[in-house]
Amino acid sequence: MIHLSKSRQAELVLVATTIIAASGWIFSKQAIAGLPAFGFIGLRFLVASLCLLPFCYRSFAQVKPGLLIKGFLIGGLLGSGLMLWIYAVSISDTLGEGAFIMSLSMLFVPLVAWPLFGNKPGRSFWRAIPFAIAGLILLAAANGWQQSSSQLWFALAALMLAVHFNFNSRYAQRIPVLLLTCLQLFGTGLIGLVLSFWFDVWPESISSSTWGWFTLSVLVATSLRYVLQTLGQKGTSNENAAIIMILEPMWTLLFSMLWFSETMSAAKMAGCVLILFAILINRSGDKMMAFLRSGKNAIRVKLFR
Repeated sequence: MIHLSKSRQAELVLVATTIIAASGWIFSKQAIAGLPAFGFIGLRFLVASLCLLPFCYRSFAQVKPGLLIKGFLIGGLLGSGLMLWIYAVSISDTLGEGAFIMSLSMLFVPLVAWPLFGNKPGRSFWRAIPFAIAGLILLAAANGWQQSSSQLWFALAALMLAVHFNFNSRYAQRIPVLLLTCLQLFGTGLIGLVLSFWFDVWPESISSSTWGWFTLSVLVATSLRYVLQTLGQKGTSNENAAIIMILEPMWTLLFSMLWFSETMSAAKMAGCVLILFAILINRSGDKMMAFLRSGKNAIRVKLFR
């Protein structure tokens, strides 16, 4: 029998999380075809938190009230990011492209950690930034600059989720996984329902298929996904978790191409590749640069041999 270390198990859990998260893009896009966007997020996360409550309510007595409040506030950060995300999804026809922009949240993680916790980004971060900017420019230019509003909303959502990722990693070590997940989902649900009350117009009737997609979003893409993500982050380093989460846009693009027959121009594909390359440079640090330099030196040797 193969024995895996706790760190390796956590990394495999995060890989599964990326597949589930990518599926959630499809579930959400299908669900908001029949449900208002903010109301969908509000109901989805509120119901998901109630699904987890029976499994974690006993943990409330084991955690200090101050930590409970902080866990709930972290849910507010998650909720803010997801409100921006679902609005971008509702006005976008290219989920794969949006997923790659959202993956920038992993690049934003060290940038956000700087003012929050005083952790200055390393050299690899500053090396990655030009590639990320070039990728975003290609994505925006491919659609025509006047049609790129969804890209801006995706980028803002990525920034907010980077803030959440930092705080979630910090408190995942101090609050039981199920309890922290439940608190965050509940906070997100409340934010969604408040925004829905002010901005959404609900349809007179909702089809059974829409409720089916909603159920998948609740049970699989929310409850299961965030339990696995919090569990994975608890068992491995912030750096390892961030680089594994890069897989999400790849799965999302694949699923979108299979389900929605999404196509991408050469410029968009180049932009996505540059964003992916930027994240890899940022997460791999000097190892990536050393690998590139070794390849360059090998080519020189062959040319001048």
